Amino acid sequence: QVQLVEGGGGLVQPGGSLRLSCAASGSIRGIYAMGWTRQAPGKERELVATVSSSGGSTSYADSVKGRFTISRDNAKSTYYLQMSSLKPEDTAVYYCNADYVGGRKFWGQGTQVTVSS
Repeated sequence: QVQLVEGGGGLVQPGGSLRLSCAASGSIRGIYAMGWTRQAPGKERELVATVSSSGGSTSYADSVKGRFTISRDNAKSTYYLQMSSLKPEDTAVYYCNADYVGGRKFWGQGTQVTVSS
């Protein structure tokens, strides 16, 4: 089992920045990739960014490319999503997820990000 705890959400003005964190605990050795997914009211869930367990491979949705950066701190077993130049359309609940060997997937509880003036 893996536990994921997100933090860092909140209210920010358009153009502002926010950093989300995801602390992983439990049997984390089986994690081979981590990601951030978001879901806005009335919209489908969107995979925003992913990073491999080695940190050598990242990917981003076109909607956030150039504005968001996913990273990891192995020593703290923590993953981050640095969000810059935020837009109102970035408003959503953001979920941390972990891809695990054997095809399992774990999810955090979600953190609300609201971009509004």
